[in-house]
Amino acid sequence: MNLRFTQFSTPMYWSALLILSILLSFCLNLGHFPAAILLACMFSAILLSTHGAKLFIPKWYFALAQGVIGCLMARSLQPQALNALVHYWPIFVIVSLAVFSASVGLGWLLMRRGIFPGSTAVWGLAPGAAAAMVMMAESYGADVRLVAFMQYLRVAMVTTIAAIIAHFYTSMGVMQVSIPTHWFVEDGLNLAKTLIIAVGISTAAYKLAIPGGSMFLPMMLATALQYFGLLVIELPFLLLTATYAIIGWSIGLRFNSAILKHAWQSLPQVLIAISALIILSGLIAIGLWRLADYDLFTSYLASSPGGADSIAVIAATTTVDTSFVMSMQLSRFLFVLIFGPIVAKFVATKMA
Repeated sequence: MNLRFTQFSTPMYWSALLILSILLSFCLNLGHFPAAILLACMFSAILLSTHGAKLFIPKWYFALAQGVIGCLMARSLQPQALNALVHYWPIFVIVSLAVFSASVGLGWLLMRRGIFPGSTAVWGLAPGAAAAMVMMAESYGADVRLVAFMQYLRVAMVTTIAAIIAHFYTSMGVMQVSIPTHWFVEDGLNLAKTLIIAVGISTAAYKLAIPGGSMFLPMMLATALQYFGLLVIELPFLLLTATYAIIGWSIGLRFNSAILKHAWQSLPQVLIAISALIILSGLIAIGLWRLADYDLFTSYLASSPGGADSIAVIAATTTVDTSFVMSMQLSRFLFVLIFGPIVAKFVATKMA
């Protein structure tokens, strides 16, 4: 039966999405899945959106949610962790270069086989923040529809696989899922400071159209203030729950039937390319695990190809070295931000 929701009103759409998200989140929590709320909202949105539901999350809502995630990432970057990470800067360069090179190579293969035109394949597989990669791809003349499709399909696959691996580790007793310390506000002043950074900086970055700025600028400012003892980041779980929902819905609602129809013929090749990128990142994680003093799952999240906001949620809800994971995600994003346009143009012109 081909279920469609086109006869529903907008409030009915949102009610169905909310109810489905709550039910699925409850089921995933029973299975002790990390990032259960984000996954439930993402899958619920994909289901409704691909069956005719016409819903969208305003972009500035998504920007605000990314600001909160940026502060969540900053909370893990404590001073002692940052001081220790300074000594491992060669690892950040090597891993960032390896993941970026793998994505460029796979993108070049898709372009050479005539599956995608120009630099679209390179931007579609670029392992940075998905929203930032879509914005940058549009600025540099790529087909933004295909880039968005590839980016958010990759985010969905990376998030799902990481959550499944985390669930396996938890069930085997290798690590335990973290329990939120508080649902509501513990320190009103610290919450106000945190919200000023999350909301103010992310809004400014959104207005100025800074690629990835809505998440990474609040993270860097909050990290600096925390490092010098000027801020204690306060993030009650109720606020994080709303943030996870917005992130999950924003990702899922992009998978509408029009985009899927447009990309249907290339879907097998895209899935193969994304799977290859994930496998290559897994091999890099194994090398990182063997050469550096980090557990295997921490290494996997650190080398995971993109979806920094969803990876931040999974890292925050599992017992891993969150500071290392977030530092690696940040360094790779900056790497792609600096070299992505140059490499994409070179691949699209000189290597075509």
